Amino acid sequence: MFDPFIAPSGTLLGLLQRGRGDGTLHALAAPRPEALAALNHCVLSDPRHDWQVENRSLYYARLYLDLDGGIEEIERHLADPEDHLDTDESRTGLALAVLGHLASYGRDDALALLRSYAATGSNWAWALDELALRDDDAGLRSLAVPVLARFGTDTEGSAELAAAVRDAYEPRPWRLWADDPREMVGARVRAASEQGSFDRWQRQMRPGGPRPGWSVQAVFDWAQQGLDRGSDLHVPAARCLSAVAGPEDRPVIVEAARSGPEGARCAALHYLTEAQDPVVLDLIEAAAVSSSRTVADAAVAAFERMCGEAAVDRARRWARRPDALGASAAGVLASRGGAQDAPLVLGALREAVRGDGPDALRLWTLVDGTGRLGIACAAPVLRHVYRETSSSHLRGRAARALAATDPSFPTGFAVECLWDCEETTREVAARHAETGDIRVAERLRRLAADPAEEAEVQTAVRSRIGPDAPAV
Repeated sequence: MFDPFIAPSGTLLGLLQRGRGDGTLHALAAPRPEALAALNHCVLSDPRHDWQVENRSLYYARLYLDLDGGIEEIERHLADPEDHLDTDESRTGLALAVLGHLASYGRDDALALLRSYAATGSNWAWALDELALRDDDAGLRSLAVPVLARFGTDTEGSAELAAAVRDAYEPRPWRLWADDPREMVGARVRAASEQGSFDRWQRQMRPGGPRPGWSVQAVFDWAQQGLDRGSDLHVPAARCLSAVAGPEDRPVIVEAARSGPEGARCAALHYLTEAQDPVVLDLIEAAAVSSSRTVADAAVAAFERMCGEAAVDRARRWARRPDALGASAAGVLASRGGAQDAPLVLGALREAVRGDGPDALRLWTLVDGTGRLGIACAAPVLRHVYRETSSSHLRGRAARALAATDPSFPTGFAVECLWDCEETTREVAARHAETGDIRVAERLRRLAADPAEEAEVQTAVRSRIGPDAPAV
């Protein structure tokens, strides 16, 4: 999937793509056709950089309800011939998840469209999972024949069916179908279920990793073989070394960490990190400037796994380095440093925004660190990250940091965060938003009554509007 185009943050489309609370508020104030066009664009062209972890579906479903929007555009998207050419889950997953939430709110048209797509669409498994959570038994039973018709009755088809049953995220439909008295349904599903269980047992009986009795060199060889195949086995190899290495093996491991082949060097660095060997920090510093990108990355990753005051002290020396190790050191100070490290963390935060923009991966730890350390003068940078980032997770982290550093947060961003797409951000808002704003009181009551809202958010809401809380 290509990185999506994200519109400027000051536009309605840009706000909705980011999942910001202001997106909902602006959409409700905009002309309805314009708001629905922007909403449909987001649902049909997933704006998330990481669609597997960022939330948007409930956010968009709620806006469909607030706008009284139809699902005709979603239906056209799912019925497009492209559906059988581009079968990547990211093309239809968001639309199906939105339909699932709409169905849970009682939209029969969304439920019917999910059933139809489960019977004919390429991403039928996702649609079936949505139905497993919302549809009744009769609706699910009606899909048994069209779903099973996707799988041939030959050996290959049976294997594919067994894999589908084994890997199903929601097993409820398959369990219903296994009880079907028809031979072509119940017997096939039961046989596929048994085959899937057998496949799991076979994999467990044929482990591909190290065996008891392996030597240190055998573990190094295994790590190198994995690297040659494109698999990163540094960390599991380090765990294996912990099981097989004795004190007499330390010189060999240290030498491997200093100048061994890539696989052995990476595994040795991780092992010495876990063992808290005093020599490892110097070895990490040397490896971080290696001509091998694999070794340099492994050195930084090993350092980030370290705990203890020695790692923090070394991070203070490295934090101003202009390379990946310097960025990692700043992250260590953000996570585990003290008040004296606030200037270094703030400097790294500003440099990350200037150099890499508001979506830089290293911002996650730095933003958390500014909140943990209570760096009040970081608030302007945090507000910039909050407004501009396209990552709803990073925006949520910025909101938590602002709650700890910015006195204006309860009357500012906290209010719009009540409509945010991420439940953790809504939870922060529910705890901090100033209830003198009439929008806040109304929104808190709505969140408390919404059965689709997350339990953590409703707990936070009840702490503000419960019988022992101040009147809202």
